[in-house]
Amino acid sequence: MIAEIKLGLCNPPEPIYLYVKNAELGGESYLWYHYDIDKEKTIPVPQRALTGYLSELRLTTKEFKGKDNLKLDIVVSADELYIVRTGVETNFAKSFLLAASLIQDFSKPLIIVANAGDENTVFCNLYDAASKTKIYREWSRDLDWATIIRDIQSLLGSASSSIPSTPKLSVVPQPVHPQDLRVKNIRTLLDYPLDLVREWLQFQDTNSPSQLHISKIDELVKTMCLAWAADKCEYPNEAESLYQTHIPHFNLKYKVITAKIKATSQDN
Repeated sequence: MIAEIKLGLCNPPEPIYLYVKNAELGGESYLWYHYDIDKEKTIPVPQRALTGYLSELRLTTKEFKGKDNLKLDIVVSADELYIVRTGVETNFAKSFLLAASLIQDFSKPLIIVANAGDENTVFCNLYDAASKTKIYREWSRDLDWATIIRDIQSLLGSASSSIPSTPKLSVVPQPVHPQDLRVKNIRTLLDYPLDLVREWLQFQDTNSPSQLHISKIDELVKTMCLAWAADKCEYPNEAESLYQTHIPHFNLKYKVITAKIKATSQDN
């Protein structure tokens, strides 16, 4: 596809990255988003579909919390160059690969659609842009994802060297951050609603306790504890008084343990 060259002022010819995630920000639900690195800001994308020509499929290793994470980059030529980036083991990646494996001619435009699933998952639907026909392949546990990727790359004319000859696409469990584990354990112990924790995190412009300063986590823990004790204390200020008397000691101990864990991980 040869696009018309528009003369005059324009933005640098850099790809637009779309990151896949089922989330909500500021009351707005979205399934993929841009990320402004300079401002450290998530920018939701309300449109659920992207129409264009699949030009490349590649695997990219990105470091996250000291671990290498394998990402699938779906490169799409449209009004701009788009790169849909998602984990290679995600439902979005696998449902995309399933449908794309049926295509023999990538010279025709496609519509890539992000669809919400259960428990914050995101799936991908693929359509022929001209006929609006959905491209569907039945799921099977016996699929060889590495071969599927190589076959699609071959049809796209990509160099097979962009993917290892025997890539390891198995799920590698990631260690749970102490902050996340702390909040999870306390929330479970107190039977505190998960939705309220998510709402609190959204007000902090994050979706993970591990991204916050420990003082903020202390605030969340206090909120959960006081909510649990609200109907169990005889006097209005009794819960607050008990919390101030007993909990800070445990918070201080937790901070010391967390600092030691962090120092150990940095040494390694």
